[in-house]
Amino acid sequence: MSTPGYLDVHAHFVTDSYVRQARAAGHELPDGVPAWPTWSAEAHLALMDRCGIETSMLSVSSPGIHFGDDTAARALAREVNEDGAETVRAHPGRFGLFASLPLPDVAGALTEIAYAYDTLGADGVVLETNTHGTYLGNPDLEPVWAELDRRGAVVFLHPTSPVCWEQSALGRPRPMVEFIFDTARTVTDLLMSGTLDRYRNLTVIVPHCGGALPVLADRINGFMKMFMPAGTDAPDAVAQLQRLYYDLAGPALPRQLPALLNLVGTDRLLYGSDHCWTPAAGVEAHIAGLDAAPAPEGHPDWRTLTTANARRVLSRTA
Repeated sequence: MSTPGYLDVHAHFVTDSYVRQARAAGHELPDGVPAWPTWSAEAHLALMDRCGIETSMLSVSSPGIHFGDDTAARALAREVNEDGAETVRAHPGRFGLFASLPLPDVAGALTEIAYAYDTLGADGVVLETNTHGTYLGNPDLEPVWAELDRRGAVVFLHPTSPVCWEQSALGRPRPMVEFIFDTARTVTDLLMSGTLDRYRNLTVIVPHCGGALPVLADRINGFMKMFMPAGTDAPDAVAQLQRLYYDLAGPALPRQLPALLNLVGTDRLLYGSDHCWTPAAGVEAHIAGLDAAPAPEGHPDWRTLTTANARRVLSRTA
């Protein structure tokens, strides 16, 4: 049996219009990165063919689509979702779409969920770890989680800069460290708020091998138990984290992936490239490293393992 192509759950696209609007809103150097990437479906497909990537799930990365105005965010969400859906239609089987939502605008998000699923046929949604300081466990977002749960949605989390980045990033690009901790921050918020425990019909994908979560899981679990009301059974944060899925984007080897495997089983691992924000050469090197690394016992290789997991996850939305 031939080795399957990778199914990439963490892939991004940008359009000229999106970049223009983000720059106009002050994101000239997005998250402190020196320049915006360029993207085309043709160049992305060429990279996929070189690397043996069968399908890429497209989403808009940080800084997201809400730049401070709800009306503008609704319009931009609709624009990028329609652009992404058109790319999917133009290249059957090669691309999928995780739709953007104009959070923290709840009414706008609910409207866009319906349009993304019922009109565009989206495969899931992408949620930034926070929007203007509203993290994903915020009670104001409860209607959004309820609707996503009703639809059995695939929810791909993506990090962005925290509101305190001017002090915490120390002048360095925020994806280096801030993204990793903002991922842990928003997932911890989902745990502490009970959101993950209430909405078990969701499939949540955490990026970058879980960020800092693998090494913080026991600490989070202990604090959750400390802060539960007297006489209340404490939820098991580690068990909840073990129900989530994790992509392998970024420098997964040699240290981060083994740490993740101390937290979750191999059935929770998915491939992610982070292209176009990770340049083509970085994607090629990342895949070469995975292809050369021994797979966990019982699995022939990382391609077969992660692709089977991703097909199972995405078949829920088919």
